[in-house]
Amino acid sequence: MKPFLVTPGSKVDLSKWDADDTSALAGVTKEGSVAMLETVRGRLKNLQAMLLAQRKRKILVLFQAMDAGGKDGTVRNVFSGLDPHGLSVVSFKAPTPAELEHDFLWRVHAHVPGRGEITIFNRSHYEDVVAVRVRKLAPKEVWERRFDHIAAFERLLVDEGTVLLKFFLHIDQAEQKARLEGRLRDPTKRWKLLPSDLADRSRWDEFTRAYEDAISRTSTSHAPWFVIPANKKWFRNLAVAMILRDALADLDPEFPPIHPDLVNIQSV
Repeated sequence: MKPFLVTPGSKVDLSKWDADDTSALAGVTKEGSVAMLETVRGRLKNLQAMLLAQRKRKILVLFQAMDAGGKDGTVRNVFSGLDPHGLSVVSFKAPTPAELEHDFLWRVHAHVPGRGEITIFNRSHYEDVVAVRVRKLAPKEVWERRFDHIAAFERLLVDEGTVLLKFFLHIDQAEQKARLEGRLRDPTKRWKLLPSDLADRSRWDEFTRAYEDAISRTSTSHAPWFVIPANKKWFRNLAVAMILRDALADLDPEFPPIHPDLVNIQSV
């Protein structure tokens, strides 16, 4: 998955990232990916169990994408079967009046994972430098300085033992159009489509530039961005699952030894 890792300090041009690229899994087909994903999820389940039992490190997985980019589908497919005791999903909507009384990271910090936990941000604090910028909800001098705030915030999380994985699920305009039209035809998904989605689609280039800036300026060695080709859902799911598996395996978690007070439980 290294081709999708954004090198710190590099300038991202999303037009050069092929949203259909599946070459990192050469030879794997959509049909063959099903068994592979099941195997990876099995390994994730075992690693999560040890992470939760050991309670030393924590994982924050962050998803951003254009509308219909597949954030919900990725969460469903990658994290299915994990222990809900150590897993939470947070979706940040427009800030409430109470949240607006504080700095933009106040509501975010309250949801970061504790030791042993995996937390998923389905949209995140990056909305405050992307959507806020494109929709002109704040002047440039406000959202511009947020890049430094985000960098400091993420450095703090990592210094305190959080593994931070940031995924941009990259689809192209044609794929977005097909998915939005599919939602409109499907009564079970039609509720997801809002007039604001079409307004945002008309600002595709503006959102692209905003994401390019955000990814370029905040992909660091300790909190990297991955740009995942997401036109092919099977590839997207497997790529994210494999990156997460490898990140967890690198922590080398293990089940803790039996507590000394329990050694002689048979004599109680």
